[in-house]
Amino acid sequence: MARIAGVDLPKNKHMDRALTYIHGLGLTSARKILDRVDLPYTMNSDDLDGEDVNRIRKILESDYMVEGDRRREVSMDIKRLTDLGCYRGRRHRMGLPCRGQRTKTNARTRKGPRRGAAARK
Repeated sequence: MARIAGVDLPKNKHMDRALTYIHGLGLTSARKILDRVDLPYTMNSDDLDGEDVNRIRKILESDYMVEGDRRREVSMDIKRLTDLGCYRGRRHRMGLPCRGQRTKTNARTRKGPRRGAAARK
């Protein structure tokens, strides 16, 4: 099992899909990395050897922001918006959608479970 950027890659998956388990990498980025390392997309993550892992790790460190650094950057962006008190920051603070979605009927993921008439009693 290969460990890259602090993440254990899943077993028995194609490399282009396995690299997406790293926070900050999507399918397009994963395929660009594999092109630079000259590995096929359909290679299984179990078949990686140490040299391949080191080449992938070197590219990630030099050109991409992943895992802890990426999570920290996103949380700092949200904190900046909330400190500014702008519309998006207030929506983050209240736990409501901030990209223009309707909230009268949907948005249950952000708002949480419904509190019906039984809760009011």
